[in-house]
Amino acid sequence: MTLVVYVVVAALAATGLFFGVRYFVRAYVRYRDSRLITCPANHEAAIVEVDAVHAALTSALGQPDIRLQNCWRWPLEKSCGQECLVQLDVAPAECLIRGVLMRWYDFKSCVYCGKHFSQIRLLDHKPALRTPEGKLLEWSELPAQDLQTALSAYEPVCWDCYLAQSFVRDHPEAVVYRPWRPGIPRAS
Repeated sequence: MTLVVYVVVAALAATGLFFGVRYFVRAYVRYRDSRLITCPANHEAAIVEVDAVHAALTSALGQPDIRLQNCWRWPLEKSCGQECLVQLDVAPAECLIRGVLMRWYDFKSCVYCGKHFSQIRLLDHKPALRTPEGKLLEWSELPAQDLQTALSAYEPVCWDCYLAQSFVRDHPEAVVYRPWRPGIPRAS
């Protein structure tokens, strides 16, 4: 009889642990990405990161306690009142950088090869940008205040072309340019 009680208690504990970990992971994923906000202090764009672990842990007790882990304006403005957190409550999905970039790349093609951006991978093989002057940039090199300018004036570049063009720029002595001649079949 006591063995049955132990098995039932162990099964209930395992089930509770499973659902607790599952809830924590979902809450963590909801808060982990960088977000684009307008800084209330200077009314310019800034990118912030929420303390996802703290938000996930406190969300188990009800309303999550959201606080910043990092901001592009820090360390100079680290003592700010974090009034920008209100924006994360009002429109959390619209603030996600990933969502902004995904919508921007939608229905666009690479300026070099013409390949359509179907699936954007922002963790690896990140697409890049080409400025009107022809300079190649990764998104991490772009200051937050220039994000709106980039979305309106810059051109999209796929990962493969970004690597190839960066190699041509950095090592021109190692590149051999051979224009395609008619009559030679292209490799598939």
